Formats: sequence, structure tokens, C-alpha cells
Amino acid sequence: MLLPKSNTPRWIVMAIDLFLSAIALFFAYLIRFDLKANEEVIAEEWAILSKSIIVYFAIKFLVFYAFRIHKGLVRHTSTEDLRRIFLASVTSSVIFFVLGLIRFHYVDEYYLLPTSVLMIEFLASFMLLLGFRFFIKLLYLESIKGKNVEDRVLIYGAGISGSITKRTIEKSARSAEKIVGFLDDSKKLSGNRLEGGTIFHTSKLEQIIQREKVSRLIIAIQNPDENNRKHVVETCLKHNVSVQKVPSTKSWINGEFTTKQIAKIKIDDLLGRKPIRLGEEKIKGELSNQIILISGAAGSIGSGLVRQIAPYQPKKIVLLDQAESPLYDLQNELKSDFPELKFDVVIGDIRSRDRMKNLFETFKPRFVFHAAAYKHVPLMENNPSEAVLTNVLGTRNLVDLALENEVYKFVMISTDKAVNPTNVMGASKRIAEIYAQAKNAENTTKFITTRFGNVLGSNGSVIPLFQRQIANGGPLTVTDERVTRFFMTIPEACQLVLEAGVMGDGGEIFVFDMGESVKIIDLAKKMIKLSGLELGKDIEIKVTGLRPGEKLYEELLAKEENTLATHHPQILKAKVRVSEGNQIDSVHQLIQLFETQDNMIIVRKMKEIVPEFISNNSDFEQLDKK
Repeated sequence: MLLPKSNTPRWIVMAIDLFLSAIALFFAYLIRFDLKANEEVIAEEWAILSKSIIVYFAIKFLVFYAFRIHKGLVRHTSTEDLRRIFLASVTSSVIFFVLGLIRFHYVDEYYLLPTSVLMIEFLASFMLLLGFRFFIKLLYLESIKGKNVEDRVLIYGAGISGSITKRTIEKSARSAEKIVGFLDDSKKLSGNRLEGGTIFHTSKLEQIIQREKVSRLIIAIQNPDENNRKHVVETCLKHNVSVQKVPSTKSWINGEFTTKQIAKIKIDDLLGRKPIRLGEEKIKGELSNQIILISGAAGSIGSGLVRQIAPYQPKKIVLLDQAESPLYDLQNELKSDFPELKFDVVIGDIRSRDRMKNLFETFKPRFVFHAAAYKHVPLMENNPSEAVLTNVLGTRNLVDLALENEVYKFVMISTDKAVNPTNVMGASKRIAEIYAQAKNAENTTKFITTRFGNVLGSNGSVIPLFQRQIANGGPLTVTDERVTRFFMTIPEACQLVLEAGVMGDGGEIFVFDMGESVKIIDLAKKMIKLSGLELGKDIEIKVTGLRPGEKLYEELLAKEENTLATHHPQILKAKVRVSEGNQIDSVHQLIQLFETQDNMIIVRKMKEIVPEFISNNSDFEQLDKK
């Protein structure tokens, strides 16, 4: 350690400041005489100065004390300390000048300090006081650095957040990192320097990692381009560089950022895409001051819809779900985050027509967003009757009651598993789609279906499962190395649902652009790396085999379907094949089969309604025509 750990007594700091001021004054006189003053000149000047030297030190002491420049911790000198020192130096010089005028006119016709000396003394004093503090600060920063640098850090973002991140890391007492430079997307900044570090362009990342032996990258851009961020993270993972990020400035504690707030990047950040641009005015025009019913409101999509709709100032949101505890949590969250929002919490089962009838007649909703459903493929494969009761009967209840109560728009949340279904869950959702589309012909309510793939972080999805498995030390379970899935974030999915609901005229199935499909095994490997673990050494991946009804690859459109463009680039309209006229009756018959509790009979009927329903890796394969 080059410096003691304890703080230097304040009187010593004051004494050093006065000593530096004396040096500044001596230096000013040397400059005045071009460093060539003889003994006679020095004696003459001292005769004049000696009468005021005590006044000089007294003023310096009083001004320094008044501005409390000795109170700042020298090792942590900041811009605030610089401001205080500058004001103290200016104030001292002004007082010297005023007292000099008084002495000249009323005492002995000599100035307190010659004007040239006064100017030079001001500059020298200010620079010495400031230089002393920054010299001590540099010694301190060097003294707290570890003897062996553990991490070589690259900061992604050569802006204010990036420079603050560098300073924060370097000030940390436990810092064992060396900042090797900055990374930025702007080519104009490439080659420049920030906070003493070189700025490199993003395209040079791979070379920098290898040349500088980078072990950690910190994302310090507050709003990075999603594609660029994805490229940066992918490159880092490829070279076993750990990735962290600086939180949003909103979450900084009292407006300040500490190294403890630097967090590991999440898989959501890696799979996310460019922000969606919505038709805000049109959505607000439709939803503002309206009563909106959301079924499955406590679920991932349902609660996401509530949060997206709340800012549009609806007249009331009716939160319907049968899950009591999640509804309670959502209620408390809304009271905190949206204190002005008017909402009612209704615990109820969409399978109960009487309960739903009372709900519609009580609240008279103008919009219905239907997100309630059973969605787990293996569970529904073992319980077809329950899939039919909730996903088909529940939907029929809401659809029929929407018609009876003249609901303006009914937006149904469907799934990519409804396309060419290979399992009971997907088939039940396709049947629900068919029923809603068929009822749209009655021209009372506009029925709109939205279809998308897996949602990042939703209840029961693969990512929370992998997170739990990583926390438990593994292994991560993957059903098949070839399995791929589409992913989007909860806010992204909910925003597209709102946009599609507003643009729909009834009868459409809107398909969302899910981007590129992701291999689940690759997802598992990335999550392991993002957790700072090494596959095969710290944790394993276990292939368990496809579950009943599970597909290798999900689809968003059936073979008989194609798409039409809409005004929104991420929303397509599916042009579906025309359903047969007797399918409504078939749906009623399917629901009545619940009483048989015979899975084979129920699934056979489902296959009649949805001919493209071909079971995969399931006991129901025997029902398919060979």
C-alpha cells in the first residue's frame, strides 16, 4: 500500500495547501523577474512583501476554510472539489486585489501584490492545489489495485454511461480489473480516446478479444441496437468472454452507480430484437375509456396485456382468472405501478357458463382479450378431456357470451402449436380458432385470432426450467438435439396482440414474425455460458427424448395456408382454408364427449374436426389413418 488506509487529519491538509500557496507565490516572483533577480532586487521586494505576507496567509487560510477545500477526501477528489478550489483561488485573488488598492491609495502607495505576481500566483496556486490532489488520487488508485490483475475488461459503449462505468470500476477498492478500452458501434469514434482508453469499432471485437486477452465485457449502452448487441454477445460467448451489463439509469441508487449493480446479461437480452413500433394513436383511440375483459389475466400473456393496456387509460379492466394467488400479486403490483388504473379482480373459471354470463352482464365489456388456456403439451396429452373443457368449452362460453352481449372485438390468443398439430393441446387450440372464426360470420362481434410461438420467461417455459436446473447444478434436460422453437419476449408478444386486435376487422388469424427459430440445445449451451459455467466441466446437458405429442420443429402456418402483408412489418395475416359448415356442430359434439371420459373417443373426434392433426410420439398415433 502506497497510502495509509486512515484519513489524513484535516489540519495537515490545510497546512499542505498553505505551503503550496507559498510555493506558488515564490514561483510568481521568480517569473516576474525572469528568474534573474539579484540580491538588491530581492531585498527591495521582500521589504514591500514582508509587511503583507501575514495578511496573505491569513486570507488564504480564511478563504480555504470558508470554502472547506480541506474537508474533501483527497484520495477521492471529484469535480465538486475542483469547483471549490477554483472559487477559493478566485476569491483569494480578488481580495488581494481589493486590499492592494486600499494599501496603494491609503497606506504607502504599494500594492499588496504586484498585478503580474497576483495573476501568476492565482494560476500557480490553483494548479498546485489541484495537482496535489490528483497526484494523491492516482497514488491511491494504484495502491488499491490487486497485485495480479484478474480481469481484462472491455466496455461496450463509448458514451457517458461507459465513462461512468470505467471510473466506477477503477474507484472500487476491490477492483482487480484492467480496462483495456471501449467498444462502440459508431465508426466516427473509432481510434479516439475516452477516459484514457482507446475506442474500438464493434467490427473489430474478435481481434480485440484475442489481442488484448479480454476476459469480460460490460455492456454500458443504455439503448443499444438489438442486432449489434446480439452480435457482440454471440462473439463473446464464442471466445468464452463473460458478459455483464450496466442497469438502466432509472435503477441507479440515488442517481449513482456502483460495481455491485453490474449484472450478468440474461438470455432475454440475447434473443430480443429491435423494439416494436406501434400505432399508438389508433390503439389509444380504440381502448381509451373502454371496459376491457382479460381472461387468464394472472398468466404471463394476460398480465403482460394488462401492463400494456393500462397506459391507454381504459375505463376499467376486468381481470379474470381462477388462480387466486397470482391474481392477488397482480392486484398489488397494479396498485403500485398504475395507481390511477381502475380495475376489478374476478376469480372464476371460463368453463362455468353461469359464472361467465354473470360476469358479462355485470361489466358489459367492449373488448375481450382471451388468454386463458391450458398450454402444457405433455400434461394435455395425458388429459385430453381437460384440454377440451378449458381450451374448447371455455372458449365457446366466452365467444357465445361475447355475441349475446354485443362485445365489439374479441381477440383470442392462440399458438403456433395449432398449426398442423401433433398433440392434443395444439389441436384443442385449433378447434377454438375454428369456433371463433365460424362465429365471426354472425357479424355482431369481430373475432380476431393471434398466433405466435414460445414466450421468453413465461410460466412453465423452457428458460425458467433451465434457470432452475442451472441453480441446482444440472443437468439441463433437452428432449432432442434437433428441436427448434420460435421465441419472443412477453412485452413484444403483448404489443403485437394489441396492434393486431386494433387492425383486425374480424375473422382473421394474425401471425407474428418470430424471427429465426432457435435450437433448444444451443439455447441451453448459451445459458450455461451466460451463467459463468463450463459445459462438461461444471454442468451437463442430458438428452431425454421427445415427449408425447412434441414436435421437432414448430410452424406458424399450415400447408394449406399462406400469408398477406399488413401495415405492420411484424404482423402477417394468415389466409386459412375454408372450414366445413358442420364444424360448429362437431365442436358441440366434442364437448359432450367429455362425459365419456374416454380419451380415445375424445381424440378421435378432435382428429375429425382437425384432419391435419397427426399425433407424434403418442398413444393416439393408432387413430391416424395409415
